[in-house]
Amino acid sequence: MASVGLGDIDGLLIDIDGVLTVSWHPLPGAPEAMARLRRAGVPFRLMTNTTEITRLELVEKLVRAGFDVDVRDLATASALTAEYLRTAHPGARCFVLGGRPEDLDGIELSKGAADVVVIGGASWEFRWEDMNHALRLVLEGAALVGMHRTLSWMTDEGMVLDAGVMLLQGLEAATGQEAVVCGKPSPEAFGAGLRMLGLPAERAAMVGDDVTTDVLAAQAVGLTGVLVRTGKFREESLRQASGEPDHVFDSIVQAVEAFSG
Repeated sequence: MASVGLGDIDGLLIDIDGVLTVSWHPLPGAPEAMARLRRAGVPFRLMTNTTEITRLELVEKLVRAGFDVDVRDLATASALTAEYLRTAHPGARCFVLGGRPEDLDGIELSKGAADVVVIGGASWEFRWEDMNHALRLVLEGAALVGMHRTLSWMTDEGMVLDAGVMLLQGLEAATGQEAVVCGKPSPEAFGAGLRMLGLPAERAAMVGDDVTTDVLAAQAVGLTGVLVRTGKFREESLRQASGEPDHVFDSIVQAVEAFSG
């Protein structure tokens, strides 16, 4: 692996699913590892592409799992999408499939005509009529926005495909329009996380279980990339990746121990 030292890192962006929890059950030692960061005063943000539950529901699940977190610790794909829409498409009518509208603060939602089509992540079945409506809107000139590009995640029943991203890619192929993606692995997502930390990229690390979406994407914008062998991690995926993480650890517990010295 590369030799970027964790001693140079002042703050962490940390994925949730597969790093801290699986199906909202805490991974061994993960709550204690996060408590250790909190006691040490290390700034961190939990950066997640989970869009099927709201930020408040996410906090409730993490607290029940033993983590000491609140909404201010979260950088979710839904919240990043709302921030992008307010800035890039103020006042736009948005047709949204997937995700939870409660986190799209200040966004005008429309089931009919729309200026923007927004695709969130989902593991439930999309209605054929809604997918076709999204297609026609984009073909008629609506902008296409994706909350994230994570293809799959680990549950306690095994790996699960993300139907939302599959739909997003289908719309891109069918319309020839490339979506603006607000969550990981977009550079804008990591930039937002760094602003929340108040740190430059060279002083922060991203910890994740997805070598491409979490780690290599973070490295591309200057963060230190830390991969953990939990969640969706597969040795084959690491071998086939287009680059190398700066560090690979067995778990978030080992990563925090290394970071804390």
